[in-house]
Parts: sequence; C-alpha cells; structure tokens
Amino acid sequence: MSFKQVGESKKRLYGPRCLLVCGYAAGEREKVKQLLCGKTFGQIPVVFSTISDQEILVKTLVNRSHLSGADQPCTLDRAIIMSGVTEQELHYIMAEYKKTDLPRPMWATLTPTSENWTIAALLAELASERRAMPPR
Repeated sequence: MSFKQVGESKKRLYGPRCLLVCGYAAGEREKVKQLLCGKTFGQIPVVFSTISDQEILVKTLVNRSHLSGADQPCTLDRAIIMSGVTEQELHYIMAEYKKTDLPRPMWATLTPTSENWTIAALLAELASERRAMPPR
C-alpha cells in the first residue's frame, strides 16, 4: 500500500464532513465527545460506530446524524476516520487529540475505495497497516 502525505492547505478531503469514531469504552467516548464536539471542532459532525455496525458500509456510517451511536457500546478496534475535513483541520484534530490522555487510535481519511468497505473491513486493513509500520 502506498501512502500520500497530507498537506496543510484548506483543501477539503474526500467525503461528507464527519469524524467517525470507533471502539471507545463508555468513559472514553465521553472524553472523545468533549474534545471533538467542543468549540474547536463543533462544526464537524461526530458519529460513533456501535457494536452492531460491523457489516455496515463506511459511506452509510459517515452520513448518520451528529452524535448517533454515542451512547451505545462498541467493541470494534479504536479508530477515528476523518471525512470531508480540510488538510489543516486534519492536522489540528490529531495534534489536539495527542494532548489528551486518551489511548492512541488508528487514524484514517475516507477514500472513494474505503467508503465502500464495511467498517470491519476498514478497521482490519488499518490494523494490518499499523502492524506493517515501524514502531514510533
């Protein structure tokens, strides 16, 4: 798999504006909500995947309503998939996240290919890529 470095422009990335959050425990979800729904990121809808979403296409999930699934359990791998954000927003979101005590997620941006995968398939691919990357 080849990776393309994301720039720092105001260019919007692929897809509808959404931050798709996967795999956080109840207490962690509340912290993620506080971070991603605060003043800083308030204009970007945040959607939480649920335990029953494994076979749902990513393009369906990123079109759900703001905060859907936030109060439901999810045992999927921990990840945040960014859709329709600008390159600047992507860098800012990741930088602000690193300032928290939340566990490290897998990060991804939506692509024309990944939007047609189930969330389980996308998370499996991200986990495979993470294993292939040298440790930091």
